[in-house]
Amino acid sequence: MQIRLMRRRQGEVSLHDPIGVDKEGNEISLIDILENDSETILDKVELKMQVKKLYNKMQSILKGRERKVLELRYGLANSASKTQREIAKMLDISRSYVSRIEKKAIKKLSKEWKNEG
Repeated sequence: MQIRLMRRRQGEVSLHDPIGVDKEGNEISLIDILENDSETILDKVELKMQVKKLYNKMQSILKGRERKVLELRYGLANSASKTQREIAKMLDISRSYVSRIEKKAIKKLSKEWKNEG
């Protein structure tokens, strides 16, 4: 009986079993790694929630051109980020006008974000 019990437990791993050492020589266990991952997951979820909130704000506050400039400039809406010159060429406007639109849109979003605060 004892031999069977030992064989069954041979493949089991505890979360508190040491699996190695870190740079300072401290033992690392599975639970240490899993705890770090859960914090990262929470951060990712929080970031996704903030991004969704930002998109909603962009839809309700910004005008079409302002929204388009920010999406192109910062690579939002599944596009690569572009320079002000590239955006100006795409929209057939000057680079300085792109800059003014971008600043105005960011100011609007920032003001709204602070008001919710």
